[in-house]
Amino acid sequence: MRLSFMIVALVVAIVLSAKLQAAVPASKADVARYAGQLLADNYAEDAPGAAVIVARGDEVLFRGTRGMGNIERAMSLSADDMFDIGSITKQFAAAGLLKLVETGKVSLDDPLSKFVKGYPSGEKITVLELLNHTSGIKNYTDDGDLDAAVGNKMTTLQLIDTFKNQKPEFAPGTSWAYNNSGYLLVGAVIEAASGTPWCAYLQRTLFQPLGLNHTGCGADPVIAAKQVRGYTLIAGKLTPARLVSLTAANGALVSTVDDLQKWNRALHEGRVLKHDSYRRMITPVGKAVPEQYGFGVYHTTLRGREMIGHSGLISGFRSYLLYLPQSRISVAVLQNKDVLAGVSPAEIARKLAAFAIGDAYPAVAPIAVDTAVLHQAEGVFGTDPPGSSYARVVSARVLRVIRGKLTIARTGGVRSELIPIAADTYQSSDSLDRLHLERGGTGAVTALRFFPWGEDEGVLLARMGATPPPALVVLSHAALERVVGNYSGGGAEFRVSVEDEQLKVDPVGPSEPGVTLLAESPNTFTVAEVDGTVVFDPAEGTPRIMVLHQGSETVEFKRKP
Repeated sequence: MRLSFMIVALVVAIVLSAKLQAAVPASKADVARYAGQLLADNYAEDAPGAAVIVARGDEVLFRGTRGMGNIERAMSLSADDMFDIGSITKQFAAAGLLKLVETGKVSLDDPLSKFVKGYPSGEKITVLELLNHTSGIKNYTDDGDLDAAVGNKMTTLQLIDTFKNQKPEFAPGTSWAYNNSGYLLVGAVIEAASGTPWCAYLQRTLFQPLGLNHTGCGADPVIAAKQVRGYTLIAGKLTPARLVSLTAANGALVSTVDDLQKWNRALHEGRVLKHDSYRRMITPVGKAVPEQYGFGVYHTTLRGREMIGHSGLISGFRSYLLYLPQSRISVAVLQNKDVLAGVSPAEIARKLAAFAIGDAYPAVAPIAVDTAVLHQAEGVFGTDPPGSSYARVVSARVLRVIRGKLTIARTGGVRSELIPIAADTYQSSDSLDRLHLERGGTGAVTALRFFPWGEDEGVLLARMGATPPPALVVLSHAALERVVGNYSGGGAEFRVSVEDEQLKVDPVGPSEPGVTLLAESPNTFTVAEVDGTVVFDPAEGTPRIMVLHQGSETVEFKRKP
């Protein structure tokens, strides 16, 4: 058995190697045509859009935009425009800190307490653990309330005071969780070791020497005045987003596609850090290895080739920056809306890079699959042992047939339609993610192999329990009308109504769009758009409460008179 596996692995490796060698890089003209069409397919001319650059070494293959930089003033985007880059900021902060390591002012093994006096248990947290998201510190952006930071432009130390006394998520070095607090503290370490504000330090150490003349802190009024307007979704309508003037090293920088292309070349071609420092930055260690996370960058693959990149998300903006060392391909996508309508900047960047190296992602070709076969895949799949409770499986994927389509969602997350492309193989409709169902001897689905971005060998997720979700049923109009009314709780109010013989739940007042409820029984409903369940109690007569179960959260809403 072992020998057979080795032979198969060798054959796969040989085939993959031949495929990589056979790829012929696309011409500049072809890249320009492909990029233009990709932008046209994903951004309207009269709506927020994106600026894009694709380069091979120092040769720019495409530089362009589509969409509006300011809808209210009828101003189109320009490739020279400045955008908030969100968490792409982290790689600048990481590189800046590593420059201090090179001069001996900081060690990766230094405790946080050396630089931030009085931080709770700071002596147990190392600088390295801040850089690779293994510190366990509470992530301050999880609270969803940045009003104080935005409105008052708080200093780094003032921001630290807002979360330092919160209970840690885990002991330092024992797990991994993406953490904006950690990079805010990276900024604090830079400030303590350099004696200057972190952004001023980056300006002196990185931006000026590298000629990044259009990169700076969004909290700087001069910089803020030059950036394009960002947009967000409120009550289903694109609306100008509040300008976030964060002063934190986790996501406060503003830049252009040109500066990001310059930065990519400088960082990855040896003009920023010494070789050993650079390798430390891009090499995952410890609990960050499964997440493929170095310091401020993910080190993963694209079409079987080494890729280094990171995304960004901040109020009004999304972004992605990647680099392929083998072919020296750089791609930056800067988008001035924070909502996803169609594909993400990450997917656009990956598609552009794959096309540029001559190994484009294949077009999705759907096949017909009987609905009964789709229902066989329904269930919860995760890495915890079978039988684990639903609420405990935070990283699980939930498969459910909704309106005749198989969908996938993280536990409690937004559902995405799965497109069947081969027997038991599905492609996500809104990303490059792919999965394959695995069946046991009886033909029942026992697991799925999930391929993020359609890459690598995938992650095996076992079916958690054999009980399928309840079948959906059709209720009479009278049964639906029974639960109609307004329900309030948790600081929000929702209106339940009947529309096209289905229940609709809409927030009262300006907010996000409502959701549709699909009946499992007269009092229990599945949420069509997200992985969640709504229960009306009691099951007969006029309900007194509406209870939402979403992932590990349960929220109760009382019916209003």
